[in-house]
Amino acid sequence: TDASVEEYLASIPDERKREDSRAIVAMMREVTGEEPAMWGDSIVGFGTYHYRYATGREGDWPLTGLAARKQAITVYVTSGFDRYQELLARLGKHTTGVSCLYIKRLSDVDQDVLKELVHRSVEHMRATNP
Repeated sequence: TDASVEEYLASIPDERKREDSRAIVAMMREVTGEEPAMWGDSIVGFGTYHYRYATGREGDWPLTGLAARKQAITVYVTSGFDRYQELLARLGKHTTGVSCLYIKRLSDVDQDVLKELVHRSVEHMRATNP
């Protein structure tokens, strides 16, 4: 969307989550070389790739991104987690979904490991979705 990333970040009510989200956005900008953009009302995304399911459904989605949810910050690792078990073991306190990494606060995780995880995922997505 044309919504402002900075306005979204500024609207995060919890100060710690707001500052953690800003730090993750800065890291993702560095890792991807892309500028952040809003995807809907609450996802800050970087880059894009096109997907197509066997059902014929297709669309576009960011290479990586984040959303500051009430329970946790969601980091989108679009390549999934199967190939990153060694990084997840070193990351720190987190949970995962199919391609979502949930962290309560940035201080709970090793930021260098988080950066490497995002980097590897983005590189994988770029290599497999030219």
